[in-house]
Amino acid sequence: MAGILAWFWNERFWLPHNVTWADLKNTDESTFPQAEDLYLACPLAFCVFMIRLVFERFIARPCALALKIQANGPQKAQPNAILEKVFTAITKHPDEKRLEGLSKQLDWDVRTIQRWFRQRRNQEKPSTLTRFCESMWRFTFYLYIFTYGVRYLKKTPWLWNTRECWYNYPYQALTVDLHYYYILELSFYLSLLFSQFTDIRRKDFLLMFMHHVATISLITFSYVNNMARVGTLVMCLHDAADVLLEAAKMANYAKCQRLCNVLFIMFGLVFISSRLGIYPVWILNSTLFESWEIVGPYPSWWVFNTLLVLLQALHTFWSYLIVKIASGQDPLPFLFALSQHKFITNLLETQIKQLKCW
Repeated sequence: MAGILAWFWNERFWLPHNVTWADLKNTDESTFPQAEDLYLACPLAFCVFMIRLVFERFIARPCALALKIQANGPQKAQPNAILEKVFTAITKHPDEKRLEGLSKQLDWDVRTIQRWFRQRRNQEKPSTLTRFCESMWRFTFYLYIFTYGVRYLKKTPWLWNTRECWYNYPYQALTVDLHYYYILELSFYLSLLFSQFTDIRRKDFLLMFMHHVATISLITFSYVNNMARVGTLVMCLHDAADVLLEAAKMANYAKCQRLCNVLFIMFGLVFISSRLGIYPVWILNSTLFESWEIVGPYPSWWVFNTLLVLLQALHTFWSYLIVKIASGQDPLPFLFALSQHKFITNLLETQIKQLKCW
């Protein structure tokens, strides 16, 4: 185990040349990010999850009911032990041969059995009220963390000059505000990872799981090797569009279509301008070129920048699909791609109808 840990924490991978972990130990004069700081995110993630439950129960739910959002879910299929066994143990989408066999066994016509399976599948979908509460929670968190990020970054020199992210790197002191920002973001995404196993299971479960793991990995990676300054820029930039997305979903669930349309278009504009304009020109330029000039490359530098470039490739793909659907093209690839980035299919289906009318 000691050998594995020594290999994993190899200084020549994580840190620039001639820098050791001992150089980054906390002293009375300065504090640096420590890997063990991230352990705090686990109990905090549980606290965030509990706050979410309280928020949805006592704040989001009353708001939803005030907006006359129905609490009842889809129509439930009538109880049937045979069909339930097939549904849970064999398949949720029976083929024609199986449908004919069930029809003979139950003395039901095929169409009735198909309707039963459709209703049973719909039972596993969250109700509109549940979706509204979830979106309101995420909207509230994203709004808070984005506002906090903007207020914090306004006081930092690297917001106005990204070269400050690399001057005196990695001997950049960890402030209380920066530590709070990182730990809270990490705790939130850990809570999303946990809640996937308690929430109603959705079709994009695996994709969302991978998305959360990737986000957590990037946050953790940039904290451990003290790329926290540029990490704050990345986090704040990505939270901007998520605020508008969750607001659009809330408007959709409340059947405020005009507001939903406006928010969705605003989301698209912010997403494309921030992910295709600001991100590559402002952040990638700094991590790839300014850091090379000031610090120079080393193994974890290559890994970090590879992940950021791959993220840019995804930004380009998603932005292309947003433009494609806005121009009235085939929406199916768009729906599939956006399901990988916390997009709810029901919202998009509504937007497709509206955009086609335009």
